[in-house]
Amino acid sequence: MLNDTAGPGSAKEAFVAKRIVIIGGGAAGIGAAGAARGTDRDAEIVVYTEYEDAAYSPCGIPYVHGGEIPDFERLFLGTKQQYADQGIDIRYQTAVQTIDAHGRNVRVGHGPPVPYDALVVTTGWEYGKPDVPGNDLAGIYYMKNIREAMQWHEVLEGVRSAVVLEAGPLGMEMVTALCHRGIQTHLVDPGPWALAMATDPDIVAPVQESWQEMGAQLHFNTKLEAILGDDAGRVRGVATSGGDVACDLVVVCTHKEPRTELGAAAGLAVGTAGGFIVDETMATSVPGVWAAGDCAEIPHGVSNVPIQGLSGSHAYAQGKVAGVNAAGGQRAYQPVYVPWAMVAGKWMIGGVSFSETLATALGIPFVTGQAQGISRARYFPDLKPVKVKLLAEPGTLRLIGAQMVGGEGIKERADFLAMAVRTGITLRDLATMENVYSPPIGALNEPIALAAQDALARLEG
Repeated sequence: MLNDTAGPGSAKEAFVAKRIVIIGGGAAGIGAAGAARGTDRDAEIVVYTEYEDAAYSPCGIPYVHGGEIPDFERLFLGTKQQYADQGIDIRYQTAVQTIDAHGRNVRVGHGPPVPYDALVVTTGWEYGKPDVPGNDLAGIYYMKNIREAMQWHEVLEGVRSAVVLEAGPLGMEMVTALCHRGIQTHLVDPGPWALAMATDPDIVAPVQESWQEMGAQLHFNTKLEAILGDDAGRVRGVATSGGDVACDLVVVCTHKEPRTELGAAAGLAVGTAGGFIVDETMATSVPGVWAAGDCAEIPHGVSNVPIQGLSGSHAYAQGKVAGVNAAGGQRAYQPVYVPWAMVAGKWMIGGVSFSETLATALGIPFVTGQAQGISRARYFPDLKPVKVKLLAEPGTLRLIGAQMVGGEGIKERADFLAMAVRTGITLRDLATMENVYSPPIGALNEPIALAAQDALARLEG
């Protein structure tokens, strides 16, 4: 702690509260601040964010653009006053310029260094900027900052045609949102299908078909070569390996790159996935410094390969672990199995851990089973199809991954299957699992069980 003596001849030191500095006001930063406050009620907690706001959901922005959510205000997790009432001092529009890990201080603006007892780095991510001519034209939208999104929301009223660059999760949501707005939408992606590193082509095919039904044009295996501008310096189209596409707007949803420059300059070790190396307490290689969220990398529970760029729920949970430990408590973060799900086009799609494509690319052996089921009793109105594909380790038949697409119930199945991978549940366990049968919410035969039974039947010849 930053303790000063009470004065010459004093028999004891005066109490000075521990100062915890957090860099970044996203999900990880706010999670860290709240957890630190709960662990040490006397700590001075200061959060620095370069943005006008803290703790909002970038993942919700496409749904405001598409009209499913009526306004941006609903995306904020709390008000500025609520954070102040919790004793969390958030310094908005304030960027940390340097970290002095040896001296345990940070420099902000032109003032004196700000000392800290514990530092949590949650600097997040940025989109990979397209390295092509024209990448500085007006009319290029990097969908992340909520204040910028509010301005672009008005711009969309006059947009006739848009290009979405890359079908990552936010890109897939933006394709859907723009189609809902009635905007002619083109998706340009160098991969062979949407979200190619996380999905298999048969799983994502219904999503892509629904996009086409909604009017989207899909350009896969297509490389962006340039962004084309008019005489006024505004976007008029893109040049690709498959030809030119005219548009009024380019929405950049490229891969997420961890923002590590600030921490790396202070000596924080960066790993093979591009994020800060942390242990189970989210501690970095530098004493007194923790990191969490998209700037950190976490081991995968099956492969033990470090990965980075996970969801907001992962960032928030990592932030809470970092905040507890920075404040003097004890908490550990587990390796991840990455359950994910989303709405894209007219479908829900999701998965856990590995797809067949990714497992094959990593050289991980597997056996598989799949089934086409339904979400409700066959006679109940508005039942939805649910397709499940399971991947398991040969021999032990322990579950190592899953893929799903359907009309409802995908999120809940992804959560369950992630815990199944984590706890070592096998295909035999899943083949005989109990399931809820209730006509409006659950069919007689659970699609997960059917997929496991299919895998066992294949193994038995």
